[in-house]
Amino acid sequence: MYLSDKQSTRVFKAFCDENRLHILSLLRGGEKCACKLLDELHIGQSTLSHHMKILCDSGVVVGRKEGKWVHYRIDPEGSAQAIALLTQLTTCTAEAETIDCSCTSTRAAV
Repeated sequence: MYLSDKQSTRVFKAFCDENRLHILSLLRGGEKCACKLLDELHIGQSTLSHHMKILCDSGVVVGRKEGKWVHYRIDPEGSAQAIALLTQLTTCTAEAETIDCSCTSTRAAV
């Protein structure tokens, strides 16, 4: 799995706001209508729309239109990609572990 730097940034942006984390917490219980999210979050419709765009652009959340409302849910595939991305970025490779730093020998000599 490889995500471009731009898509990786979108994924992390989705997780760096309290409102979006609260939305994700609410969606853990299953699909929710935007009207229910509005009631829970006590924010305006335009603010919710902004947050949902960021979450949907990340791939972690998907929406489906029903009448005048959109119903949102966590996308298992997008969630798996976010987990894989975090794992990829935080797992040391054997090559990275064996690289010697020239400053280490300099500090020891001081």
